[in-house]
Amino acid sequence: MLALVRIALNRPYTFIVAALLIFLIGTLAALRTPVDIFPSINIPIVGVAFQYQGLPPDQMAGRIVTPFERALTTTVNDIEHFEANSYTTYGIVKIYFHPTVNIATANAQVTAIAQALLKQMPPGTTPPLIINYSASSVPIIQLALSGKGLTEQNLADLGINFVRPRLVTVQGAGIPWPFGGKAPQVMFDLDTAALQSRGLTGLDVANALAAQNLITPIGTEKIGHYEYTVNLNSAPTIVSELGDLPIKSVGGAMVYMHDVAHVHNGNAVQTNIVHVDGNRSVLLSIFKNGTTSTLDIVSGIKKMLTIIKPSLPEALDIKPIGDQSIFVRASIQGF
Repeated sequence: MLALVRIALNRPYTFIVAALLIFLIGTLAALRTPVDIFPSINIPIVGVAFQYQGLPPDQMAGRIVTPFERALTTTVNDIEHFEANSYTTYGIVKIYFHPTVNIATANAQVTAIAQALLKQMPPGTTPPLIINYSASSVPIIQLALSGKGLTEQNLADLGINFVRPRLVTVQGAGIPWPFGGKAPQVMFDLDTAALQSRGLTGLDVANALAAQNLITPIGTEKIGHYEYTVNLNSAPTIVSELGDLPIKSVGGAMVYMHDVAHVHNGNAVQTNIVHVDGNRSVLLSIFKNGTTSTLDIVSGIKKMLTIIKPSLPEALDIKPIGDQSIFVRASIQGF
């Protein structure tokens, strides 16, 4: 200790410069230190979401989720544990890995076994959605979409196709599928009495639709000095044309779709409902991903909303709720 004091007395400028460096580096480190709800928790997680329209929870668990869980234990390394939930149409599996895992390798292994098991699952099972996130990925703000004159289908369409794609460009923001709203679908409401009177069934309607609603790429046709893009009429372009598709001839008369079904713009079965001020709404939850600060993500979201607002309908009202940055700032001031 005395030797250190002698060196400081003999070289005062060196220690003054060192003290200034410590002060500057400490100040910069304090300013750049992320301020967040939770620290960065190094527990890598891979989420796998299966979808099979209309499949009940017990069938989803027995035919899709359970075989996938069994395969994970023999083909994927460094699994700490996994959790699974089965719902109507959906099966969600969360795979927790040890902190030392190579998440790129783990993700590749999960993807590979998920693709291999598709052949063993019910026919028509689509490849699952695979998402990487960490245990510190928590919701930090929610956006409620509402507006006079806008239906639930309009709100869902705006949230999915216009608001969500722009907001995910904010660094550190993760936005899952919105809650509430109605997913647009073209619906065929069958008239069973009309079908029975013509000796037809719903299968006849489905077969006729599958045979006459085909996506066929064609290409181009060169005629003289010009090359033209060729389109086929193998798929109707508007909903009303679907009603004009023929099914089959019955008693010498052709039966069309509109004779036995009401074809219209409808929606899939609604599984959740969101209310804002007593009116139906859509809710976008924004999660924190990675090591980006909650304050930076929330400020980036609010800035992006001001940028995209002119391109959205004037009737659309986007109201931030559950803003966690308020509590983070209050904690900093209280500290």
